[in-house]
Amino acid sequence: MAQPHARSGDVVHLVPLADQLAAERSTAILKSEQLEVVRIVLAKGKSLPEHRVQGEITVLCLEGRIAFSTADGVRELGPMDFILLRRGEPHALTALADASALLTICLAH
Repeated sequence: MAQPHARSGDVVHLVPLADQLAAERSTAILKSEQLEVVRIVLAKGKSLPEHRVQGEITVLCLEGRIAFSTADGVRELGPMDFILLRRGEPHALTALADASALLTICLAH
């Protein structure tokens, strides 16, 4: 059964997964008309291949380490590091250690 998305006014508790990280999967937290929020979980060495998103995005590394690749180069994100990316910009992510991150996508044009 799919996990329900958060609704307006719901509190979502985003603690580090710590010892449970290896057993968890990426999870959609909410999707509304203008916003989508996903907790991405990547095991060390796993990646999301280069892709583009139509809206602006932010990625907040919650735990672990992530290599965030764009046309401008590779930036390493550690716990509580945050990055913004313009819409349509190609990017890829690779976990340098078991990691989870909060992805926010602006769906409004």
